[in-house]
Amino acid sequence: MALADILAERPARREGIATAVSVLKQRFGERLVTGEDVRRAHAHSTTYIPTQMPDAVFFAETEAEVQTLVELCGEYRTPIVAFGTGSSLEGHVNAPEGGISLDLSRMDAVLAVNAEDLDCTVEPGVTREALNAHLRDTGLFFPIDPGANASLGGMAATRASGTNAVRYGTMRDNVIGLTAVMADGKIIRTARRAKKTSAGYDLTRLLVGSEGTLGIITKLNLKLYGIPESILAGVCPFPDVKSACDAVIQTIQAGIPVARIELLDTLSMQAAIAHSQLDLEARPSLFLEFHGSANSVAEQAELFAAIAEDRGGGPFQGAKRTEERALLWKARHQFYWAALALRPGAKGIATDVCVPVSRLAECIAETQADIDAAGLIAPIVGHVGDGNFHVTLLLDMDSAEEIAAAEAFMARLAERAVAMDGTCTGEHGIGQGKRGYLRKELGDAVDVMATIKAALDPNNILNPGKILP
Repeated sequence: MALADILAERPARREGIATAVSVLKQRFGERLVTGEDVRRAHAHSTTYIPTQMPDAVFFAETEAEVQTLVELCGEYRTPIVAFGTGSSLEGHVNAPEGGISLDLSRMDAVLAVNAEDLDCTVEPGVTREALNAHLRDTGLFFPIDPGANASLGGMAATRASGTNAVRYGTMRDNVIGLTAVMADGKIIRTARRAKKTSAGYDLTRLLVGSEGTLGIITKLNLKLYGIPESILAGVCPFPDVKSACDAVIQTIQAGIPVARIELLDTLSMQAAIAHSQLDLEARPSLFLEFHGSANSVAEQAELFAAIAEDRGGGPFQGAKRTEERALLWKARHQFYWAALALRPGAKGIATDVCVPVSRLAECIAETQADIDAAGLIAPIVGHVGDGNFHVTLLLDMDSAEEIAAAEAFMARLAERAVAMDGTCTGEHGIGQGKRGYLRKELGDAVDVMATIKAALDPNNILNPGKILP
């Protein structure tokens, strides 16, 4: 999506918004905040998409308050933008038409843990780290790890995944059911706690990934997993990215149940080594992790090492101690900040695509050639076990030429992935930034999405300007 299109003036609903803000202020007092600093903080974007502030921020504490807010905003046709921690990457929390930012961070209770059934029920403001801290003494954990300490409501809304997705799936696979306030104020529960159901339409999957455009999530029932008996992480260098990708493909095809398998290209390794002070070589590398019994993880690592050697890679350097594993994954999770140091003063644009694993090496090779031809600085990392990789473009935001080159590159990247039967976004979502690519990927299915949106939110008050053109 071109920056100029995102910034194009959209019709503001000034009169209705002003009335809604006044009514909400009388109802909720200081929990409705109109100060500029708070409003700006609730519309920030970690990409180059500029901030578009709401008119007010409401800090909800109960589901009933969310329902009241939605009903009042519906009456005055005032936009509502749900906000968790603000870690999304495609302008999801921007308010292009103004309105109310609905901060759900105070709805942060773990409501139930059903250890025997391997599930839990949480409010949307609970973060993934807070949930795992709460679960620590149960022997269970929640595996979805997008890197940031995101809220679980936001992770469901954007269908997040991350480093563990190759083994444990994404939020789509780990939300059993949810409760949501719809645009008309009705509260619905999409499923019970049974592990499977054939009852009616799958409203859970409809709302997971809808980016706050169809309903406001107020409760989540999530799958849990037993903490593995043994965990072995490690790093394996390769002579080039193709060799690393070929090793990934063979590892997946061999049925090795790797829990994490992350690619860093040479430039990414240079950034990670400098930022996290790693004693590693600046070569294309795979960061891996294996879960299971002591014997099984040792066998998995041995099998992978043999595959890597066949591809010219290695040696595989294992890290079994908790401290060593933590250092390794901290370096991976802090990659964005490490990348910024490659070009001080630059702004980072993180974009992602996902292709079938068999096309991964080809897609990355073509992307690297494209980056070089465009004269851009853009390290590549990826959750390559499921064909998903990220490109971080480092741009001078005062250079119109660089912005134009970056936007043209991102369009080619999306088209390349779709041409390989992949997707323009594996996990970042559409938001504002990728609206222009959606029809190229899904064609007339976008019209069906628009029909659903119009039926469930006829006044377009739920996160307008996102997903649909």
